Formats: sequence, C-alpha cells, structure tokens
Amino acid sequence: MVNVAKSLTNLCSPFPFLSKSESKTQTSTPSNLPFRSPRSRTTISAVASPVHLPPTATDPITPGQYRVDVLSESLPFIQKFRGKTIVVKYGGAAMKSPELQASVINDLVLLSCVGLRPVMVHGGGPEINNWLRRLNIPAVFRDGLRVTDADTMEIVSMVLVGKVNKTLVSLINKAGATAVGLSGMDGRLLTARPSPKAADLGFVGEVARVDPTVLRPLIESNHIPVVTSVAADEFGQPYNINADTVAGELAAAVGAEKLILLTDVAGILEDKNDPNSLVKKIDIKGVKRMMDDGKVGGGMIPKVNCCVRSLAQGVTTASIIDGRVPHSLLLEILTDEGAGTMITG
Repeated sequence: MVNVAKSLTNLCSPFPFLSKSESKTQTSTPSNLPFRSPRSRTTISAVASPVHLPPTATDPITPGQYRVDVLSESLPFIQKFRGKTIVVKYGGAAMKSPELQASVINDLVLLSCVGLRPVMVHGGGPEINNWLRRLNIPAVFRDGLRVTDADTMEIVSMVLVGKVNKTLVSLINKAGATAVGLSGMDGRLLTARPSPKAADLGFVGEVARVDPTVLRPLIESNHIPVVTSVAADEFGQPYNINADTVAGELAAAVGAEKLILLTDVAGILEDKNDPNSLVKKIDIKGVKRMMDDGKVGGGMIPKVNCCVRSLAQGVTTASIIDGRVPHSLLLEILTDEGAGTMITG
C-alpha cells in the first residue's frame, strides 16, 4: 500500500523529498496491493524480425507501467474528491519525524495537483516544549492540557505562528505548491473565548466563532492555507486552542468534504488492548455507543468529539488515521482500505 502512495507522489513534480532513483529500480508489484498487476509487453527476437507475444503472468513490470496502472486505479477516487475541500490536522509523530513530515507535505501537494483543495491545520507541542526548555520556563500540564500563563502564551505564539507555521509554508512551497500561512487572528479567521477551566489552565481557549472569508479566495485559487491554532478573543487577548478542535470547526465553516486527523495510533480500536481490532468505518451512533461502553477513552475522546461535531455541522466524513504510516493521507483518500477509522454521519 505504501509503495502505491510513493508512486503517486512521483507523478506530480517537483518533489524534493522522494528519491527518483528509488522508484526507477522498482520492478515488481507488492503482493498486498489492491490494484491489478500490470503486464509488460515482451519482444522475442528471431533471426529475421521480432515477434510480439501476448503478455504472461511471469512478465516483469516496468516502472512506467506500474505508475500508469496505479494512476489509472486512482482515477475514481480523484474524480470523487476533485474540487472538494479536505481539512487535515497535522501533528503527533508525523510532525516529529523528518521522513514522515516529508511524506505529509508531498501528499498534500499531490492532492492539490490532482484537483483537491487541502487545508492544513497544525499544532506544535514538541517544538513549544523545546523552546520552553531553552528559556528555562517549566512546561506544566493538567489533565493532558498545557497550563498557559502569560509567559508561556508568548512563547506559544512565537513558536506556532512565527516558526512552525512558516516552516511548513516553506516546505510546501519547495515541494511545488503555493501555501499561505495564517493564524486564527489573521482576517479574524477565528475568535476565541476562554476555556471553562481557564482558572486552572490560563490562556487556553475554545473557538467562539469562525469567519472563513479570508480562506475562501485562497482555497478557490488553489493555494494551500496553513492555519495554526492560536486565536484572540474580542479584546485581543491571544489564546492557545486545541488544533483538533480548530480543524473540526474550520472544516464545518468551509463546507469540507472530509476532515482528517493525523494521530499516533491506528485509529479507533474495538478493543483498546488489541491493536488488530481497528474499526475501519463507523457512524455517529456507533461511535457514541463505543464511548458510552468505555471502548473509547483517554486522548481519543476529544478527537472523536471533534469529528462528531464537524459531521453534525455538515462535513461528509471524518477520519482518524495513523500518522506514523508513510503517505497515510494518500492511503486514506485514494484507496478503499484507508489508513484508519472513518466516521460517517
């Protein structure tokens, strides 16, 4: 499956992160792919002139034929999503690993090249922690949420808006698309309000309102908006907002076809202790039942709630996928199998 995604990324250039020489040396189709194996034409030379024989099951597959076959099999998926907006929340392992980061960037650019309209939303927890350590500011968490005092909020804004966001924009531009970096404060894209737990958490906020006016012309002109999860309230006070929540609210506001959350787990598991019990597809009623039964817990609860809320506001499907898998975005969108759990309305 991953080789399919790699082949797809090589179809839209330039892609500085993938090795062209690697793809050129591939001469066989992996046995676990859902695509038909293409057959090459073999020419056998006689004394006088070549004789063309029909392809057989043992014929080798040329790299060109393999790529054409992959692209052909992807056509129905491309047609389904062409012109549709997808919102991708980027974080976790995919943000820490340079290889996985390159994979996500290439996937976004390829999807844009074939006519989809991606929007990226990102956090940046590890980078924030790194800079807090440099400045000898302790990182404090309560119930899994960062306690954000005034000093920490200043660092959060500097890191997310000034460093992480612009780095992602630069990488997308380098890969061949055109990205535009935004925070929630730009164009009043997001208006924040304090969290109900503000007394304990400080400047941790929620999304009070979304105004997608600044996003729409960017999306329609095939730019890739890159949005960081910092926003201000009506009085101009900045707040740090959960990036999953921001992605869900933006997806609803722009009428996205699909919301995708990249995570560090395979998806929603029927049995939390069994990594092989992945739930591939489930509706809102089913996932709420799993939550009531205690099968969904911990950090997965806010992600599921985010998906359910976006679906209730008109998003067609929401997926929680494994960001540790290379090219998981392509696998989720351009294959039947997907790369995690898809929730439907």
